[in-house]
Amino acid sequence: MNSISFQYTLDKVGLSLIVTSNKPNLCFLIDTGATHNIVFSYVYEKFSHLFKPIHYSTVVMGIDGLLKETHQVACTLTFEDTEADSVFSVLDANSAVSQVQRENGVQLHGILGVPFITQNKWILDFNNLSVHC
Repeated sequence: MNSISFQYTLDKVGLSLIVTSNKPNLCFLIDTGATHNIVFSYVYEKFSHLFKPIHYSTVVMGIDGLLKETHQVACTLTFEDTEADSVFSVLDANSAVSQVQRENGVQLHGILGVPFITQNKWILDFNNLSVHC
């Protein structure tokens, strides 16, 4: 079982972040309260070749608390030596992402929510601040 630490990012910026090991390196927030996986629209537009459109949409609550209809895309991400597949909602949250970058110096590309964690059978180890996958 592969283990990925988020101790460093939690200590430095107060966020549980992990970064993909394949290029382009994308930074995702691990959010155990998120009911959907999110890729931000600017990432999808710039790296659309990484995503496979799925022909349905869903409604998610945006960072601003408002319901938003989003289209769905599938993607395979690589973290260290582990590949993980999931479906993501494409969400326009540029102002919130920009604020996180200004405040913490970190550019977020998306959110890994409960669907990602359970689908890929990740185990979050809060004692060691790591993900076992």
